[in-house]
Amino acid sequence: MYTTIYKNRYTILKLNFMKSKYYYFLYLFSLLVVFSCNNPKKKIESPAPFFKVSLAQWSFNRMIINNGANPLDFPKEAKDLGFNAVELVSELYSKKINEIGFEKTIDSLVINLSKNKVECLLIMIDEEGDLAHPDETERDDAVERHKKWVDAAAKLGCHSIRVNTNGTLIEDIWLTAAEDGLRKLSTYAASKNINILVENHGGFSSDPETLMKVINTLNLSNCGTLPDFGNWCIKWVKESKKCVVEYEDYYKGIEIMMPAAKAVSAKSYNFDKNGNETKIDYVKMLQIVKDSGYNGYIGIEYEGDEISEKEGVVATRNLLLNAAKKLN
Repeated sequence: MYTTIYKNRYTILKLNFMKSKYYYFLYLFSLLVVFSCNNPKKKIESPAPFFKVSLAQWSFNRMIINNGANPLDFPKEAKDLGFNAVELVSELYSKKINEIGFEKTIDSLVINLSKNKVECLLIMIDEEGDLAHPDETERDDAVERHKKWVDAAAKLGCHSIRVNTNGTLIEDIWLTAAEDGLRKLSTYAASKNINILVENHGGFSSDPETLMKVINTLNLSNCGTLPDFGNWCIKWVKESKKCVVEYEDYYKGIEIMMPAAKAVSAKSYNFDKNGNETKIDYVKMLQIVKDSGYNGYIGIEYEGDEISEKEGVVATRNLLLNAAKKLN
């Protein structure tokens, strides 16, 4: 009898122990669930891109030229889109300069940039003459006309101005003329701590091998390049606006220009349904830029016509940032 009672008690104790053990583990599991819910794992974020993004004013050229938007409002427009740095375009201020004068235009820009806490990186200079003009008198005149923009860039806090070196398509003459014009302007700009940048922007400037002959011969610390993902036409037919001679390997062109680059332009035209540029492989372009060691600003320059200018700017920024995530 005692043996039976003992066995029964043992069985009851064992069952109670197993039951308590079950509730103990259930309790631990519930704590684990609650802890996990209250302390979710932090989302692993992608590393920041190797570059910063700026906005080139030419992206809004239709708004200003065709629709009468005030170019002085550009710093605010850029800020509203989330940009803290911009690249101005001299051509877009021609009308304003005629209305209020050059100095007042620049002073207004100083105020608007400061008010919106936007940095001016550079000014793209157009319609002020050709620094590679084969005629020395014309070339020297272009140098003089650019000097006020060098002064303006210094006043605005920019690091550079972009210039044009279209000149002639006779290579020997172009090389001599471009070297002369760039040397003269760069010498003046050095006294203002301003860089002179040549973009692939037509003529031999869109032939990187030829352009770099001049840049390397000059070997000036304040004379470099502004590689643009587009702009590879060497020769246009003015009447038809058709390109008849083009530098075909865009990617090789960017690679050749990058060692002297002090700025980069991300040209965009139109986008496919996945948000990719239809002519330019942005991942391939950015990999070339990254491999060069460049880590400065990349300026968005939208020139498409299928969506609005502001939509095009946003689409280009999204493409840049998404492409950056795919780099090695």
